[in-house]
This record gives sequence, structure tokens and C-alpha cells, in this order.
Amino acid sequence: MQVENPKSILVIFGATGDLANRKLFPSIYRLYKNGKLSEDFAVVGVARRPLTNENFRDNVKRSIPEKWQDNEAIDLETFASHFYYHPFDVTDLASYQKLNDLLGTLDEKHHTEENRIFYLAMAPNFFGTIAKNLKSEGLTDTKGWSRLVIEKPFGSDYESAKQLNEEIRHAFTEDQIYRIDHYLGKEMVQNIEVIRFANAIFEPLWNNQYIANIQITSSETLGVEDRGRYYEKSGALRDMVQNHMLQMLALLAMEPPIKLSPDEIRSEKVKALRAMRTMTVDNVDDYFVRGQYGPGLSQGQEVEGYREGNSVDPESNTETFVAGKLLIDNFRWAGVPFYIRTGKRMSIKATEIVVQFKDLPMNLYFNKGKDIQPNLLVIHIHPDEGVTLHLNAEKAGKGTTSTPIKLNYYTSNEDKINTPEAYEVLLYDCMLGDSTNFTHWDEVALSWKFVDTISEAWEKNKAKNFPNYESGSMGPKEASALLDKDGFHWWEI
Repeated sequence: MQVENPKSILVIFGATGDLANRKLFPSIYRLYKNGKLSEDFAVVGVARRPLTNENFRDNVKRSIPEKWQDNEAIDLETFASHFYYHPFDVTDLASYQKLNDLLGTLDEKHHTEENRIFYLAMAPNFFGTIAKNLKSEGLTDTKGWSRLVIEKPFGSDYESAKQLNEEIRHAFTEDQIYRIDHYLGKEMVQNIEVIRFANAIFEPLWNNQYIANIQITSSETLGVEDRGRYYEKSGALRDMVQNHMLQMLALLAMEPPIKLSPDEIRSEKVKALRAMRTMTVDNVDDYFVRGQYGPGLSQGQEVEGYREGNSVDPESNTETFVAGKLLIDNFRWAGVPFYIRTGKRMSIKATEIVVQFKDLPMNLYFNKGKDIQPNLLVIHIHPDEGVTLHLNAEKAGKGTTSTPIKLNYYTSNEDKINTPEAYEVLLYDCMLGDSTNFTHWDEVALSWKFVDTISEAWEKNKAKNFPNYESGSMGPKEASALLDKDGFHWWEI
């Protein structure tokens, strides 16, 4: 049974890192400030750096944005007093034993009922070692529950992901493992299910009889910046497509679950991913386009190309842009293309979904000399949050001609301040034991198998025209050609 104010100790491995300071500490503060955490909680930061509790608490307080500290009833010192630091060596069993002793003391002090969350916010090559040692040294053997939270990347291909999963499964069962995809914590991604399954005007039309195509775009204006070393190993395909993009596709394509439980929702997502048309290494180029940004003008500033960045090979074959056409071979979606694109150094920062509905067989209302605009449903995920419905209506004083109109719903600026951050949502879900918005191993496996074929093709055939799009553009021209041959185009909403 879920409780509104869960009691637990959150152990963060990598507590001195960027993720902990930018996302995790502020998210925990928001949960505390909004009354979702009782006083019965503790956070233990674990890292190699030799800090004291006071040093660590100072770091935590500095991580909280001043604009959030507007409630005198929430004392920052009291909040920070729930945080503790433990210097740690992940390969030293004595470190685990000392940590276990500390957790036992904190269980009694904060009345956390021996409930423990182990959050691995660090390099994935240590995941298996940590999981194994947590179990062998008794840290998961408690009267309460134990859960393991894992950040991406979960492996670098199917085989490495499978090996990592097997290592972790020796210590934790699948229902104890929470694989974070922060896109699944975004409000409008979670709203995909509500828009589909709570509106009678959409769900009956959500099929190949009425939908012409669906486009998923996630574009960034920033470049790789100081992440060159990581990005050279991942690229846009592994960094974005394997997880975020395919997760959004699964939510759009899944069948209605028989009930809104984690198992039933996951089951339908897995069916959608299983139905994706597989490719061969030889025909990947018929479905996918890759790109790499060169120098250009971004946000009014001259910027360098990817290959000029720190820790980047001057002859790099790494893609910073991916566009693809995916087909789902089932009864609902046969013949409907799902187009995805994601890239760095593009002209706009936006994550959105465009559902384009089919035209009427004969439309009596038209603009002379102009094609009538199709109906579109646009789900704005980031940075704007909301929904836009594009319709055609009569233009005043113009007789039987029509003009496109928009019906908009946007989260107001005031609402945005109060909208939970993705990590805040996901941390709270984990504390409640709700795994709906976390990825199951079956989803991870299917996504990697699909992406591995593309990776193999691109490693086999090096890109001959990199860089092939300017910084500040919307990607290479080949991405537009991908839709042109089907009679469609990218919608810039």
C-alpha cells in the first residue's frame, strides 16, 4: 500500500557529482518543501572525496536555487540536517561495512523502518560491483524494502546491457530495479497517456485510418560543450534515440492497457517496441540519416564545429544528429510512418510531438490557389508545456474559404514554477514503489537490439560528408528528403 509521506534513507553514490548537485538535491528539497517527505528521512552522500558532514551540508544548501527558498516555514538548516556524508571506495568491502553501520544508526535516529534506496549517480562501469557488494555485505538485508536506481547509459549495446543486467540481477530482483529515463518524468510525456485514453475525440482516431504520420522532435541549441569524451563513445543515437525517443514512441503507439498499473502499461509498451519493423545493416540508410554539426551561427554567436571541441577526434565519425523513419507492423499502425529527429546545435531548443491527421477524401472548403492545411495535434514537452490543436475554420467575410486556427493550452509561467521537475517526480515515485515511469529490462533490451543494427551499419560505413549541417540550422538536408519521398515534411511549430 502506498503512503503519502514515505519513510526511507536515500544513499547517493556519486554525491559530489554534477547530477547530484544540479538535480537530486534540489528535487529532494522540493519534495520536502511541498510536504511529500515527512521528517522521517535521511540522505547519505557517498563519494571518494574526503568531506565532513558539515562540508556536504554546505554543498547541499548551495545547490538549492534562491527562488525556491521563499517559504519561511521551511528552514534550510533543518532540511540539510537530514544529510550525511560517507567517504567511500566502491571496491573496498570495508567501506560497505562502515556504510551499513551508519545506515543502521540513521534508521533508528530518523525512524526510516529500514527502507533504503541506493541511487547510482556515477560511472556505469561500477554498477555491477556496487550491486554485488551491497548484497554480499548485508546492506539489502533489512526489515524494510531496498531499491536500486540506475542512471543511463545502461550499457553501450545489447550485449553490454545484458551483461550489466545479469550482474545487477544477482543482487536485486527486477521489481527492485528502477532505471531512470528523465523524459518519463516530464509532465507532458506523462500526459501522452491522458490525452489518448481520457478523450473520446482522440482514441477512436488513433490509428492508421485517420493518422497520416507522427513526428517526434527533440532539438538542442547547445553543442556537446565539455562532454566530448563521453559523446565520442555515445553519439546522438545512443544518447537520445535508444532511450528517450523510443520511449516516447512506445507511449504514442501502445494499445490501451487493461488498467493503469505498471505491469500492464509496460506490457503494452513492450508490444509496441516488438512490433517495430527491423532493418538490416544494408538497408539502414533507407530509414535513418545521421549528421554532424560544423561551424555556424547559433543564438547570434559564431560557434565552432563538433570536431573542434575538446576531447573530440578531428576526423570524428560520431553523429550529433539523427533522423529516422520507423514503421510499426501491427493492425493499428500498419503504413503509418513515425519520424524522429534529435540533434545538437540546432536552430531551436524544443521537444515536441506532432500528430498529423489524414486529409478528407474531398474537402468542400478550400482556399483558392492554396492547399488546405491538415489537422495537427501538437504536444509541447519542453521548454513550452501544453497542447495545440490545428483546425480549419471559416474566414470572416471570405465566403466558403477557410483559414487555419489554433486551439492552445499552455502551462502558465506561474504554474511552471510549481510544476514538479522530472527528477522530483521520479524520486517520489521510487519512494512510493511506483515503477510506471521507469524502464523495464524488456524495453531496454528491445531498444538496444533495434539501435545496434543502425550502429553496426554506421560503424561499417564511415560518414563521407561530415560535418554536414551548420550550427544554427535544423539538421542536414537528407533529413528533409527522408520525409519528402513519402510526401510529407517536418512541421516547425
